[in-house]
Amino acid sequence: MTKQQYQFTWRSDGKFALLIDGEQIFSAMLKAIQSAQSHVLLEIYLVESGVVIDQFIDALCKAASRIPVYVLFDDFGARKLKSQDRDRLRDSGVKLLFFNPVRYGRWLKNLRRDHRKLLSIDDQLAFVGGMGLSDIFDPETSGSKSWHEAAVEIRGGCVADWRRLFAKNWQRASGSPLSIPKSDSIAAGEQAGRVTVGYGAFRSEVQRSLVAHIHGADRRVWLATAYFIPSWKVRRALRHATRRGIDVRLLLPGPDCDHPAVRQAGRRFYFRLLRSGVRIFEYQIRFSHQKLFLCDDWVSIGSCNIDRWNLRWSLEANQEVKDLAFSDSVRSALENDFSLSREYLFEQWTQRPWYRRLREWFWGRVDIWLERRALR
Repeated sequence: MTKQQYQFTWRSDGKFALLIDGEQIFSAMLKAIQSAQSHVLLEIYLVESGVVIDQFIDALCKAASRIPVYVLFDDFGARKLKSQDRDRLRDSGVKLLFFNPVRYGRWLKNLRRDHRKLLSIDDQLAFVGGMGLSDIFDPETSGSKSWHEAAVEIRGGCVADWRRLFAKNWQRASGSPLSIPKSDSIAAGEQAGRVTVGYGAFRSEVQRSLVAHIHGADRRVWLATAYFIPSWKVRRALRHATRRGIDVRLLLPGPDCDHPAVRQAGRRFYFRLLRSGVRIFEYQIRFSHQKLFLCDDWVSIGSCNIDRWNLRWSLEANQEVKDLAFSDSVRSALENDFSLSREYLFEQWTQRPWYRRLREWFWGRVDIWLERRALR
């Protein structure tokens, strides 16, 4: 059988830093925009008018007065971005585009979304994660209800790969190539990294790599995702890992989430996973929006959830890292999250009330119906 290839190769000159929650993520991103010397590339799914976007618009407009600034927002994800905010960006010289504008009569084509989250600065620095430019990610604005998030700060050769990914999407959206000169990336360290992409359930490098690393794990498989409707390949890999004695844990949203129906649809998979030995934790403090995968010393972090819907319809991309120090920082962060979660045991799960089972069954049937309709 021919070995499936990945768009980008592993690089060994990287330096990666884990960022947790909007306070760390946004401050680092804004500082990078303010210090940019060559160009700024920004690609984000969720964008909403408010305090956070005001800060970013101010920084982007100032940057555009001295260097090229390219901004690509998903049209559906930016539906709550006010027209005056769009005008501020354009009037300042920011090159602003919206991916796949939603139009009447395009039906399933409207479901194709750009779910990636990327900020690239000067071909030397990049930020990737699950964040959106919305007040809901900002602890200062939303307080204790701010969404729990993770991102990675990237230096080294992988930054050039993220630029290539942005350039391809920019050309797809605009019809014109990205017209800024390339700079040579500078080796920043000795940590290994690779960019993985996804578009279409059968073409997702992110899922393929995840399944391969679950099968190859020796000690642990810890996965955090905001939306959990896994493919049969992922479910099978998780069950097989527990049979090998691997510590398999899932960190999933608790009652505080933005799509309760998706949560209920995903909970129908708990029974078999718990019975096989998978440990399932639901985060209780606030909505956990992270997309963070840890298998031994391999980490994947970015925009991709363990969710068939995202895998089928959305452009996704994750940063992979193979490094003991970085994986230790991720392990520590997840251990803290587990301590703030409710763990479900198999015996408890089998005794849950009938009406909770009914909700799971109902939304599970809705999920199956939507999946079948989408395949027609």
